[in-house]
Amino acid sequence: MKQYTNLHVERRGHTALVTISNPPANTWTRDGLMALRELVLDLDADREIYALVLTGEGEKFFSAGADLNQFKDGDAAVAAEAARRFGEAFETLAAFRGVAIAAINGYAMGGGLEVALACDIRIAEEQARLGLPEARVGLLPCAGGTQRLPRLVGEGWAKRMILCGEQVDAATALRIGLVEEVVGRGQALQRALELAEQVGNQSPIAVSFCKQLIDASQTRPMADCLPLERERFVALFDTQDQKEGVNAFLEKRKPVWKNR
Repeated sequence: MKQYTNLHVERRGHTALVTISNPPANTWTRDGLMALRELVLDLDADREIYALVLTGEGEKFFSAGADLNQFKDGDAAVAAEAARRFGEAFETLAAFRGVAIAAINGYAMGGGLEVALACDIRIAEEQARLGLPEARVGLLPCAGGTQRLPRLVGEGWAKRMILCGEQVDAATALRIGLVEEVVGRGQALQRALELAEQVGNQSPIAVSFCKQLIDASQTRPMADCLPLERERFVALFDTQDQKEGVNAFLEKRKPVWKNR
């Protein structure tokens, strides 16, 4: 596959395994964010990719977020570009056609947590710690943190984490709905890949439609989404995979998806 700055990419069947690789803390740089956006767009165009698994290189960090060196001079123009790059990268990830799964293998702080929030599912190892500590250094979460976090954990916990700078451990993250599962040390990647394989058993087009509808339910009234749900159901009948899925079930065999 192509080379992407600060990212290692490996294809495993219908899954793209993406590893954030910018030691020692897997921080996000301008070029790394541009590369993430480019990568997700490339994966969107690859009809053989159904899922994306994102993890961090090494044993300590998933990602520590932004490289603060870029902000030390207080340059607003630099800040504006950084915010734009974060937004473009993580919003592209959130809009990924397939299922994005974060395998959180260590500290996920600031932009490191925000990239996990842009994924559909989060698996955390027992030693992981998660937080949005930007206000401690005079900043704020600008890559979706103030919007996506309260949708997952509610207003109270979002305010504790953002306004009070409270970090949470994996057990607390599970309890408040920030992650979907906690596993032992070193096991997040394997569990995420297992979930990605489960995604591959589903019709990729049906999954994409379902994801769009679930995401729409977070921002649009139910009265708008219910007709859209029915429209998407009927739209599936224009696909090869709808016919394949129903006939495979009736013939008691495993479907062979074409993503068309």
